[in-house]
Amino acid sequence: MRKIRIDEVLASATLVAREAVAEFISEEHLGDHCGFVMEAERLGTHFFHSLKPGYRGWCWAVSVARAPRSRTVTICEIDMLPAEGALLAPEWIPWEQRLRPGDYGREDTIPYNAHDERLEPNYESADENLEVYGANEPGYGRVRVLSAEGISQAASRWYRSDQGPRRGRLPKDTCSTCGFLMKMSGSMRSVFGVCANEWSQDDGRVVSLDHACGAHSETDAPKTPSDWTVRPSRINDFSVETEKLS
Repeated sequence: MRKIRIDEVLASATLVAREAVAEFISEEHLGDHCGFVMEAERLGTHFFHSLKPGYRGWCWAVSVARAPRSRTVTICEIDMLPAEGALLAPEWIPWEQRLRPGDYGREDTIPYNAHDERLEPNYESADENLEVYGANEPGYGRVRVLSAEGISQAASRWYRSDQGPRRGRLPKDTCSTCGFLMKMSGSMRSVFGVCANEWSQDDGRVVSLDHACGAHSETDAPKTPSDWTVRPSRINDFSVETEKLS
């Protein structure tokens, strides 16, 4: 079978094909150009990614043609066609791996993970958070505690959140000097605390020590007067006698 030569006029008609699709669909459902194939002599098809919900992997197909010795491109047909793999179900992922933080409700139960890298057995922990009584007093201790990896992930996540430091110049009144800050224990103490101010948007949340808000305990506090008080003049100008110098 003879191979069809690429028609340069049709291949370069990407904008013409895109404008033809845009007349019938919303621009937000039309993605980038993703290919061109020759179907027959002076007949080809341009493909554009489909962004339409429910059609992941599909493409908008625009057939274009031209008459012999003509450089005018004609739109023949517009369709939506499945691309490679669009009709196949994605690789199966167990539901407990598909869920993300925030997907669980208060009444849901998270599946047990025996190999969670964020945790380690309590008796192996070398962190200063170790509960000494944990291994000896049944009912009080915890089987597993945060590992170094778990602490690092939590610290990075909290520091990048809205309760972390603001961008730019460090404000004068940070949480480190606020009376409503409740310090945490263990290694987190040097970086984080918990806000206990009901007037703050961060009330009950972990905040970094260099975080700041408008509910600081010392906001608008009166300035301490100077030890060197400026006293008003006690001279009575009306009692001063003046004499003309000769």
